[in-house]
Amino acid sequence: MASMSVRNLDDDLIARLKRRAARHGHSAEAEVRDILRQTLSGEADIDFDALAAELRALTTGRRHTPAEDLVREGREER
Repeated sequence: MASMSVRNLDDDLIARLKRRAARHGHSAEAEVRDILRQTLSGEADIDFDALAAELRALTTGRRHTPAEDLVREGREER
């Protein structure tokens, strides 16, 4: 499993986290894991088609270079 450090948290936030952890009988670290797990469990995984549609919507109207031009340009640089 990976680990993560979070810096620059407000002292008040840390104090509230510790109080919440104590109420739940957890360490502050375990409480953070629980908060993240609960918060992110409601997040839906975005499938590729939805992500591609979102990207197309964001780039509509912009000039695009055809992929074959980029490939050709890359080959010519070698």
